[in-house]
Amino acid sequence: MPKICIVPRVEGLAGMASFRLKFEAGLHARGYEVTHDPDSADAAILVIAGTRDLFSLWRAKRRGLRIVQRLDGINWVHRKRNTGIRHFVRAEYGNLILRFIRRFLADRIIYQSEFSRRWWEDWYGKTTAPSFIVHNGVDLNIYNVGRDSIPPFPPYKLLVVEGNLGGGYEAGLDHAVKLAEILNEEHKLPMQLVIVGKIDDDHRARVESKTRVPIEWLGVVPRERIPEIDRSAHLLFSADVNAACPNAVIEALACGLPVVAFDTGALNELVIRDAGRLAPYGSDVWKLEQPIIAPLADSAAEILRDNPRFKRAARAQAESALGLEKMVDAYLRILLEDSENRE
Repeated sequence: MPKICIVPRVEGLAGMASFRLKFEAGLHARGYEVTHDPDSADAAILVIAGTRDLFSLWRAKRRGLRIVQRLDGINWVHRKRNTGIRHFVRAEYGNLILRFIRRFLADRIIYQSEFSRRWWEDWYGKTTAPSFIVHNGVDLNIYNVGRDSIPPFPPYKLLVVEGNLGGGYEAGLDHAVKLAEILNEEHKLPMQLVIVGKIDDDHRARVESKTRVPIEWLGVVPRERIPEIDRSAHLLFSADVNAACPNAVIEALACGLPVVAFDTGALNELVIRDAGRLAPYGSDVWKLEQPIIAPLADSAAEILRDNPRFKRAARAQAESALGLEKMVDAYLRILLEDSENRE
């Protein structure tokens, strides 16, 4: 079988590392060999993040190997908020590497969403390489609804799952707290916040000092625990804005957990019909202005008051469009087949 190279070998618990592990498992299940060394590949190379080893990619391209680049969004929050000079330089360097690969090395480009493709083309122009849209997917056998379709309540559990709640993304947690407060006080729905993600102690203390909503802090958890956590909640709030294709949303839907969020980024490509509700941001999201929370709370209340229907719809959306098998098949076609059709 062909040997497919995936570079770089991203490690960690979420995001690109999660994708790499899931995609590698899908390749192994089909009998493909996986390497992380471009010089040892004999079929194609999938670039899933920025890499400094551009010379190896260039050598592989000279050998006639197809290079496919998978693109998420563009680093941008550091341009609007003070995240520190080191973070700023790292973010801009990452953008530069991705732009170079996209322009000079990639033979094909996979965008994680239509939103992501528009974003890259608006900011940096179109490329001559054929481009495709492939949403992320999850193993629907692992991420499932479990035995008990509705967790006990009250209180209703509002879940937030983010890799990092710092580095300029602190506002998402503040929005989650405000959402829970409005649901509790104005909609008379007793709420508990459950937070998954990295957060420093000072930020956590500040949040707790400003609210009476009970908060359960789970911190960074192994990815194996996510299905259990998703099934224990009634609603996921996707706290990130302008997300290209958030894994946390897809995993939640597969577990029958409906999603509420602001209508930004690619969420309207994922949260379809009664899989959840999206509310207008209400101000300029690209300037990170303060959103209007009240319509978001109205949407969340609608979901909580008819939770069984929304849970069924969330799982149905995942089964129809967001399975791992569908994603892996699409990637293999783009990596190995000769069609030049764009999506």
